[in-house]
Amino acid sequence: MNSRITETFSSLRNKNRKALITYITAGDPDLNTTLNLVITLEKAGADIIELGIPYSDPLADGPIIQRASQRALKAGTNINAIFSTVLKIREKTDIPIVFLVYFNSVFRYGIERFLDNCLTHGIDGLVIPDLPLEERKELSEVMKDYPVDLIPLVAPTSEGRIKDIVTGARGFVYCISSRGVTGIRDRFEASLSDFTGKVRKYTPIPLAIGFGISSEETVRNLRELSDGLIVGSAVIQKIEQGIMEGNIEERVLDFISSLRSALD
Repeated sequence: MNSRITETFSSLRNKNRKALITYITAGDPDLNTTLNLVITLEKAGADIIELGIPYSDPLADGPIIQRASQRALKAGTNINAIFSTVLKIREKTDIPIVFLVYFNSVFRYGIERFLDNCLTHGIDGLVIPDLPLEERKELSEVMKDYPVDLIPLVAPTSEGRIKDIVTGARGFVYCISSRGVTGIRDRFEASLSDFTGKVRKYTPIPLAIGFGISSEETVRNLRELSDGLIVGSAVIQKIEQGIMEGNIEERVLDFISSLRSALD
């Protein structure tokens, strides 16, 4: 049985459309806002939602997402509360939801306990940015019993490891656009098309580009290179501005609607 992620990409492909994947940090600034934002993002045209589980030392994240994690943790956000919020989200929508979570959080929570809750609460995939290839193989074995996609990350620096990283992958491949941490960028490496071309040689599943996508212009420039685009820091920036001005949902709705138009 295909996951919701696979079904979404298949449906979009049949319509000759690209996936818009949006990231927010769960609990930023509170979990009720997270619930409302998921519905807002879907309304604006997002196809898949990434929910970040806040972590005290998010090595792959730039300062914008680090601040979001700090706000969420300060508000008392924890994994059990996030799972409870996902149940409420599932009362309102079937949009695919992916957790972006650091492996230490999963390990401390209990791997099988975490996966059991993903299954019963409607989580469709996991992105684990600090999971080495060797340990990912072990986790993949455990996850064979769960209809939850373990989504690999590949970067331009992966080079000879690309084939091993994407072998057996499910859902989609998260293609990191450039070296370094997450954040807003104005420029992307000219070799990005060569990089995604290399990844395509080794896997038939969809590719989605992330890290740095922040404007209609970047969406137009990158949309032909993959099956989907991932927008994170730029969404968090709109949330930050909305926290100060009291219009979080309106800002996010307008921003994502503009990216959806550019992607189509």
